[in-house]
Amino acid sequence: MLKNIYVKCLTLFVALMATALVQAKEVDSSDPYKMVEQVAAQTFQRVTKDQSIIAKDKEHLRVIVEEELLPYIDYKYAAYRVLGSYIQTVRNIEDKQEKAAAVEHIKEFIEVFKNYLVATYAGVFTQYKDQKVEFGEHRPFESEGVVVVKTKIVEPGKPDIKIDFKVRRGQDGDWRAFDMMAEGISLLDAKQSELHGILRQQGIEHVIQLLDKKSKLPVQFRGDDGDA
Repeated sequence: MLKNIYVKCLTLFVALMATALVQAKEVDSSDPYKMVEQVAAQTFQRVTKDQSIIAKDKEHLRVIVEEELLPYIDYKYAAYRVLGSYIQTVRNIEDKQEKAAAVEHIKEFIEVFKNYLVATYAGVFTQYKDQKVEFGEHRPFESEGVVVVKTKIVEPGKPDIKIDFKVRRGQDGDWRAFDMMAEGISLLDAKQSELHGILRQQGIEHVIQLLDKKSKLPVQFRGDDGDA
């Protein structure tokens, strides 16, 4: 079930990208609301412009995701969230060599998690549909460290679907997305639940190998019955 929700989140994210109504321009990362709207428009416009290249080689979608989308995703923070309590476990290790090795494994996980996200988003971009999106109102954020940007997917004959993007202010003052929730279901929580048992039973090295293998698969959409 969680895997299906995860795929649903990503599919709806592509719908958002495909229907953003703002014009592409320099992204204003100092404003979380403008950032989400502008990145949505910019990414989809790149997908549209490069359709002839994508038709010949779907791997080009990785390039688009890396160049247009990834700079505005706090994948390091997202990776920490997915690892959850494992981070604290590493912090509590007293043996210096053991702790150093564990820290290196975390760094490896962050890198493969980034590559996994790129591959996953690239695959979902093969399935965008012409749906309408409505962005929620902008709220004061000057004193906030985390902001939820609300959106709604509207499609004739179907119930509206609510998607919330969680974005956080970095130490540099720029806002980046780190999670999204479809109908209240967190993508990161779903991924954490999927990997928690594997991490506990087989260790982080196995999880790294698993994600690395998935990230290197050919770019393709993996639906509810496939591997997300």
